[in-house]
Amino acid sequence: MKLHDLAPPKGSTHAKRRVGRGIAGKGGKTAGRGTKGQKARTQIPMGFEGGQQPILARAPKLRGFTNPFRVSFTPVNLDALEALGLDVVTPDDVVKGGLARKGDLIKVLARGSIARPVRVSAHGFSKSAAASIEAAGGSTELVAMPFGNGRPPARGSQHTNR
Repeated sequence: MKLHDLAPPKGSTHAKRRVGRGIAGKGGKTAGRGTKGQKARTQIPMGFEGGQQPILARAPKLRGFTNPFRVSFTPVNLDALEALGLDVVTPDDVVKGGLARKGDLIKVLARGSIARPVRVSAHGFSKSAAASIEAAGGSTELVAMPFGNGRPPARGSQHTNR
């Protein structure tokens, strides 16, 4: 037996009824669609909602999404800390110096350099910034996050970064 020899058993399949071939045969004229109306016409587009604006056209077209658990830091560089001229730098000192707003989470980054020993407290440090501060004889201290050690609350809740 070969592939071309395969066929369904006799009588198990039927030819599809050909409708709309003139009024003489069964299924002529209206071709079994009844009379008039939208369903008697040729085709209704997929997603057509009877003339009202389709859901796909009504829905807003957004790109991506906003992560509700994003933690945004205000970057403060070493050259800005050097310009403050303090031996002990806390987040409050950074706010007083105009480098951040009250309530911001501060992360120290390594642009510039620091020449003297400074004790810096912040919410975050880049590895290279911490290495530069410690190489100058200073120390780094992580300040506790205002929302604890877990994830921050979702946007729109009580706590805000600003």
